Formats: sequence, C-alpha cells, structure tokens
Amino acid sequence: MTDTPVTLGAGHARTRLHELTVIDVRTPAEYASGHLPGALNIPLGHIRSALPEIRHAAERGDVLLVCASGARSENACELLAEQGIPTATLAGGTGAWAAEGHDLHTPAAGDTRAGWSLERQVRFTAGSLVLLGILLGLLVHPGLLLISAGIAGGLVFSALTNTCGMAAVLGKLPHNRPRAADLDATLAALRNR
Repeated sequence: MTDTPVTLGAGHARTRLHELTVIDVRTPAEYASGHLPGALNIPLGHIRSALPEIRHAAERGDVLLVCASGARSENACELLAEQGIPTATLAGGTGAWAAEGHDLHTPAAGDTRAGWSLERQVRFTAGSLVLLGILLGLLVHPGLLLISAGIAGGLVFSALTNTCGMAAVLGKLPHNRPRAADLDATLAALRNR
C-alpha cells in the first residue's frame, strides 16, 4: 500500500483477509455486535495511543481499518497517514461486508457488552434533545427552543464536515470505552503479529 489511504471493497478485502491486519475502530459495544473475522478492536479515540503498535503492524504487512459505514475508518486512515503509516479502509464498512453476504464474527455470549451502535446513540440523543427543547420552549420559556436549533445546527455541521462532536462525546461514556485489559490485550496482539 502507499502512504495515501486506499479503499478496498468488501469482496477484495475478503480475498486478502488472511494477509491483512484488520483493526475495527468502532466502540467495544459495536465491535461485540459483529466484526470481521480476526479484527482487533481499537476505538477511534484510542488510535493515537496505539500508534507504535499500528506502525509495527504496518511494517510487517497491510493494515485495513474498519467501522460501521467507512466514515470513522476513513478518518483513522487520514490520522495514520499524517504519521506516515500506510493503511486502507473498508468501503461501506461492516454494513457493506454483511450486505455482500460475508460473515461477521460475534464473541461468545459471556464476552459481549450489549449496546447500541454509536450512530443509533447519536440519533437517540439528538432526537431526545430536540424534543426536550421543543417541550421546554412551549411549556417554560420560548428561548429554550434554542436547544433544538443548536442540535439542528450541529447535525448540519456534522454532515458537512463528516465529523460528529456528539459521537465523540458519546464515545467517551463508560459503556463505549474499552476496558483497559481489553485494549492492552489488543495492543499485545498487534505487537505479536
């Protein structure tokens, strides 16, 4: 791979899966809901702390970054490219992978932390805040309608910049963070590949 991020389609990635180091940048709950076989979980917010291990893996072979739709893994590819680490992203993420009929691995029942995808959490939080703003604006003070306007503006900004501040905040909640032992084990697995 080159220093610029490459996009691999699900079919192409599947044929090369045995030679790729696959890193899933979703939250632990999303990862537990189904991930590419052999994928290691390093949430996007922890990529910087894993730079030495990812660099080591990239020196030994190609690295594929994966998320739900491809947006977060593309952001991670850009971050790693700035550090001189060549990577690729899975076009369409795990959604495209599953849509093409490829299997997603799910851990044993005792190994999972049930949860919603980060996208679903953002939709729920944004919708709840908009509804709350409208209700407070109607029942308490019209100025509180600005809550709803602020959320709407944030969603437009999110779409235009392909970033999401709300997702970044929600990703820091305890149920979306990896357990220290899980992240340590993942980093050790990267070092030993």
